[in-house]
Formats: sequence, structure tokens, C-alpha cells
Amino acid sequence: MHATEQSAVLEEARLSAKRIFTLIEADLLQVETEFERQAQSNVQVIAYLGDYLRESGGKRVRPALTILSNYAVGGDGSRYNSIRMATVMEFLHTATLVHDDIIDKADTRRNRPTVNALYGNETAVLMGDWLYMSAFETSLAERSLPILDILTRVTRKMTEGELLQLTTLNRTDVSEQHYLDVIQRKTAYLFSACCEVGGILGNASELEQKALADYGFNLGLAFQLTDDLLDFTSSDDTLGKGVGVDLLGGKVTLPLIYLVAADSSARDLVDTVMTDGNYEQVERQRLFAAMERVGALDRARSRADEFAEAARRAIGKLPASEYSQALESIPTYVLDRDR
Repeated sequence: MHATEQSAVLEEARLSAKRIFTLIEADLLQVETEFERQAQSNVQVIAYLGDYLRESGGKRVRPALTILSNYAVGGDGSRYNSIRMATVMEFLHTATLVHDDIIDKADTRRNRPTVNALYGNETAVLMGDWLYMSAFETSLAERSLPILDILTRVTRKMTEGELLQLTTLNRTDVSEQHYLDVIQRKTAYLFSACCEVGGILGNASELEQKALADYGFNLGLAFQLTDDLLDFTSSDDTLGKGVGVDLLGGKVTLPLIYLVAADSSARDLVDTVMTDGNYEQVERQRLFAAMERVGALDRARSRADEFAEAARRAIGKLPASEYSQALESIPTYVLDRDR
């Protein structure tokens, strides 16, 4: 694609993203209020950390997916039960971030200190647990076994993903399939659950519910693949955390898997960074250049594009509306983060 054409496409993606969030802006404001309510506790440290995590923000992509999915099947996303469950999905996501930061020994997220950096691992573990339990306590108010089944399944999958990832730390022989197994569990299943729960609350048909689940699953894969690309292509300020930290933490993501497969001599470079825990002997730019030389970054982008397109195809089964159109635009917005 010509540079001018690509720039036009990306600008349209940014405008589409803005329209999406404007479409449900009032609903997302209700999610913020509900997050604050659900995070209340008479235990002062929990109340403080709940506010701190809420104020850390983020795009609220998961609540947005829950609300849009509800509207897309004819539901009323502004109803309290929809807002409540959208907030539950954000609680689950926030809990995983708190626990991930402990495992990764991360100091910053979204340009702010992590809970573990501020208060230690013990406090962070317990706060993550509290968020999980609060999410399930709130979801019980729906009295919906299908929703509880989805939430139980996705929480189990996310835990499996963390454990699977631990088995591959500091290894350069990770296969593409194993990598996909990890990100399916850590990211894709939660995206899928957000869309499916939103559909259930909107009285979706079985076909619509399946379409939303498939959409969310493929969108989640595209989202995580793009995140892993950003670890090499972005800056600290843009990413909201240190770039290149995945490899420093012993995580070999898809671009590096493709690099090692194409150039076996690169394995030593990757090993050196993981062993040293820094980029002093092997500069990050050197790895970046190596991945560009063998087409590893482009190949990983192509995989993200494939999953994004699969998400768009799934949405084609929903009734035409501004909300289904919004869902169809989100994969482009997700991919745009890397471009």
C-alpha cells in the first residue's frame, strides 16, 4: 500500500475509534461510576487501591465490547445489569494485570507505578484476589448460570495461560502453536467472554451468541499480537510501560519466534538478552533490525491481520446497526496501535 493511502486508512481508523467510544460514551461513564461503587470497602487499603487502579484508566476496551455486543443484538446496554457486568469484566481484567505485574516484576503500567512496586508483592497478590472475588460476587446478582459458567471458564483459562507461559520462560525453542495457546488463554478468552456475556444480557439468539464469542476470541488474538509487536516498535511513553520488557522477563513472543526460525544464529542474541536481563551486550535496535531483515515483524503483523479479518467475518452474522458497524471497526483500531 502506498504511504499516502496507508496514512488515509490509519486516519480513518482513528476517526472510527473516536466514533465508537463517542457512541457509548455515556455508558462508559456509568462503568466508571460502577467501578468506583464496586471497589468500595470498609478496609481502607482496599478502598485506596481500588481507586488507584480505577484512576489508572486504560481504554476500557473490555467493558466497551460488553456494552456494544449487548446493543448489537437489540439489548439496552445502558441498563444497570449491562453496566454492572461490563464493570465485572473490567474487574477481571484489572485483577489479571495486578497479578501479571507481580510475575513480571513490572514497575510501571500506563505510565504509573504498579501496585507491587508501591506496596510490595504481598499486598498486590491479595488485592488481585479481592478483585476476582468481588467480580464473582457482583455477577451472582444476575442469577444466570450461563454467565457464571462463562466467567468460571475464562478465569480458569487465564490461570492456565499464566502457568503455560511460566513453562516457556527463558526458552528460545517456543513454537508458534504454544505461543498461541498462551495468548488464547491469557487474552482471547476474556475478549470472547465480554462479547458473549453482552449478547446473553441482550437476549441474543444461539447463533448471535456464537458469532459474538468467535468475534471476541479472534479480536483478542489480534489485540495481543499487536501488543507484542508494540513491545518492539513503540516507545515507553506511547506504550505506558517500558518497551522491550517482554524479552527481559524471559518471554519469547511471535516476532522472536519467527526470527529464530529464519535465522538460527539469532538464538544466541536472544539468549544473551534473557540471561543478562538487559540490552547492554545486545542492543534492542540490533534485534529489531534482525527481525526486519528476515521479515519477522511483517509476518507477525500478517497473523494479527488474519485474526482481525476473522473477527470481522464473525460480525457479519449480526443484524446491521450502528453498533454492529462499531464492532466491525474495532479490529482496525486494534491493529492501528502498531502502525
